[in-house]
Amino acid sequence: MYKLLVFFLITLQTSFVFSQKELTHEVYFDTDKFDIPSTEENRLLLFISNLADIDIESISIFGFCDDIGAVSYNLKLSQQRANAIKTVFSNNEISEDLITNVDGKGKILLKIVEEKNVVKIRGLNRKVEIIVKPKPPKVIEVKVEKEAIKVEEPKKKEVQDVLKGDLKVGDKIVFDTILFKTGYSQVMPESKKTLEAIANILVERKDIYFTIQGHVCCTQYTRDAVDRKTNLRNLSEARAEYIYDYFAKKGVDKKRMRHIGLRRKFPLGGDPKYDRRVEIVITYVGK
Repeated sequence: MYKLLVFFLITLQTSFVFSQKELTHEVYFDTDKFDIPSTEENRLLLFISNLADIDIESISIFGFCDDIGAVSYNLKLSQQRANAIKTVFSNNEISEDLITNVDGKGKILLKIVEEKNVVKIRGLNRKVEIIVKPKPPKVIEVKVEKEAIKVEEPKKKEVQDVLKGDLKVGDKIVFDTILFKTGYSQVMPESKKTLEAIANILVERKDIYFTIQGHVCCTQYTRDAVDRKTNLRNLSEARAEYIYDYFAKKGVDKKRMRHIGLRRKFPLGGDPKYDRRVEIVITYVGK
């Protein structure tokens, strides 16, 4: 501990400095259908991929129908359409805790849309509206206090330092700086340098054997997420396999490694990006 002449106390508030614009997207459906057409699903996945860097407060999903059909039928169909969109969000690692509304609103009257062609109007009314509300920016207030004492927290060990140290069977090492893009098994560009450093250490540490465990975030009931590259529901396994293949290419003996996907069985809590992770568990340490 040591004294500072000036200590800056940072307090975070959640009031708006300015109003952030909501993000919206619409998905259109065929007559009497709630299955998402392939072209519309591709548009939706592109929209979801653009949410990766946004701090989301809430997502609202509203389903609609055209003006044909009974009221009860339209309410049911519009709800099914909204549910179908929610499923796509869940399958692509968007936390369901963020989805605050999933409502079927039934039919939209013809006069709501400014278009003379009735067929086109009805096509535009068979849709789901998605509204994404970003979190408000944080306001930082700085207060000055004199003669305050700053206590330095113990510095957290880097993964590389842990791997160089004493290890025993059962040790679990979370690669918390190796981050994955939502819905994909490839690591983010900013993680590659660290991953290379880890691989180089593992090449040298021929005395340890380990299992690479892959994880995903935000899916229901411990399900695995869908790998957007392959459309297979095995994203946690794909992430573990990506790291396995990377280590093997860098020179780590494959006999020392195995890989498994653990789906969403072991969430860390906190920011979902840290659940899109891999970790290794030491299975053998040689003498």
